[in-house]
Amino acid sequence: MTTEQGVVFTVLAATLVLFAWNRLRFDVVAMLALLAVAIAGLVPTEDLFAGFGHPAVVTVAAVLVVSQGLVNGGVVDHIAQLLGKVGHRPTLQVLTLTGVVALCSGFINNVGALALLMPVAVWMSRESGRSPSLLLMPLAFGSLLGGTMTLIGTPPNIIIASYREGASSFGLFDFAPVGAAITIVGIAFITLVGWRLTPKRGTEGGEDDKLFSVGDYLTELKVPEGSSYAGATLHDLLSDSGEDKDVVVLALIRDDKRQLAPSTYKVLKENDLLLVESDTDSLQAFLDNTGLELGSREEDEADSEKDEKDEKDEKDTEHRKKDLKEGDVQLTEAVITPESSLVGQTANRLNLRERYGINIVAVARQGQRLKRRLGDIRFNAGDILLVQGVEENLTTTLSSLGCLPLAERGLRLGSPRKTMVAGAIFIASVVAIVSGWLSPPVALVAGAVAMVLTKLIDASGAYKAIDWSVIVLLAAMIPVGQALETTGGAALIATQMLAAGGDLAPWGVLAMVLVGTMLMSNVVNNAAAVVLVAPIALSLSAELGMASDAVLMAVAVGASCAFLTPIGHQSNALVMEPGGYEFGDYWRLGLPLSILVTAVAVPMILLVWG
Repeated sequence: MTTEQGVVFTVLAATLVLFAWNRLRFDVVAMLALLAVAIAGLVPTEDLFAGFGHPAVVTVAAVLVVSQGLVNGGVVDHIAQLLGKVGHRPTLQVLTLTGVVALCSGFINNVGALALLMPVAVWMSRESGRSPSLLLMPLAFGSLLGGTMTLIGTPPNIIIASYREGASSFGLFDFAPVGAAITIVGIAFITLVGWRLTPKRGTEGGEDDKLFSVGDYLTELKVPEGSSYAGATLHDLLSDSGEDKDVVVLALIRDDKRQLAPSTYKVLKENDLLLVESDTDSLQAFLDNTGLELGSREEDEADSEKDEKDEKDEKDTEHRKKDLKEGDVQLTEAVITPESSLVGQTANRLNLRERYGINIVAVARQGQRLKRRLGDIRFNAGDILLVQGVEENLTTTLSSLGCLPLAERGLRLGSPRKTMVAGAIFIASVVAIVSGWLSPPVALVAGAVAMVLTKLIDASGAYKAIDWSVIVLLAAMIPVGQALETTGGAALIATQMLAAGGDLAPWGVLAMVLVGTMLMSNVVNNAAAVVLVAPIALSLSAELGMASDAVLMAVAVGASCAFLTPIGHQSNALVMEPGGYEFGDYWRLGLPLSILVTAVAVPMILLVWG
């Protein structure tokens, strides 16, 4: 082993440990790896940041913009319409959900496809009186399977195409024979057997009401006659309530008329009633600081008979939950994504009501409502929020904060013209790629620009649609992967693998590459796994005289099929909290599915590419 090889192996080992540790963002880890190989002199200065202009990176960015244009045009929602006619049979629900999400994932970003169908899956679960845990894991795994079918279905396929030797890269549908085979077999397994292996979290029916029972936290307060806050704004009242400000004003009642989510600059009057959400301690401090009084409903409750309290509280809870949404003001559940700006922050620090016009009514974590004061809760990725806000802005606000809505939503079918234009642009891009008239990066960038010019997505929305953390990860890891190859490190690893594997048959080599990549992608980002494994796989194929296309396909399939852990892919992470899953739940369905994928993919790769 040379000194350069020792350095690159050390950098890669440290990178993998940091990826698995998951305390630093994966794009930050990738940049640290890039800086390390730069300081060590393993990558020439002029090539150090060439990854940002790499065709694979450009293609990934363009695919994300085109995907968002298709969503905005209502194309995906038209496909999802059939889900409302499925009925309540779990087998049929699983088949339809996984089939639709797999189809969508073949042509748009698989996380985006999952985000569109998660609310539908949660709604279907509640309508059927079953836990969402039965549908969400199959939905996530279906999105991963579907991404294997086309060049643009998932970033690993785009990256693998850039490694192909010869005059041309892989075409748009070159992945289809293998990808479609494992997708069809995988969906069949999940539908007939797999969904029964998912954990049954929560109680049957009524899960939503029990998770976010808010009756005990709502109180009516009255602005008494002669109050110093009569004529002042709601903002003034909250500013004077103390440092904690752990009181959320959900409605203002005046002359028997209720205004939900009132503006913080609403002027108060004597005898106004405020419906507030707060714990007991914060409420008492608020009353002491402001001089407001308990409203009439709370006084009536104090006089109620003790033996009727439980029944009254239950009815009051349901009544008040309905009170929090009316007309344009809605209550929505949303899950915090790993990339959300809320992660690590508190509601008080972010000042969400003032800045975004939304109220955080409750927070749930690991299937239970958090009993701590709302202002003290530091948000984690996967937390579920019960949010109140104006319907017109709520979806946009949640998206800007990095949250995905979980409640049932109306399908955004849009105008027929928009749908036709979005579909036509996408089809034109596909035809240009398949015909060979344009290369995938050029055709997809043209499609993205066309989406902007036709106002299916505005320029700022196009930039927001791009997952810049993935772009930085790819741009940084591509030179690191090249350093592994140029130093001879990839060839050295391939030689050691041959020595350890003995006289393996071609199918054994493919299985080793596929399973090794699959295991790595369960603990590191799948794009990073491809960048690290592809040079080794190519060196291995050269040593054995095997077709390079075959080993590249094995790497692509292995990188996309991370079913064993929630950290292997964003899709797995997004369903963890809404489904109430624990870390160890994934292998129950993921392990047999991984074995099945390997058993189907290896012979198909040999048949098509061997």
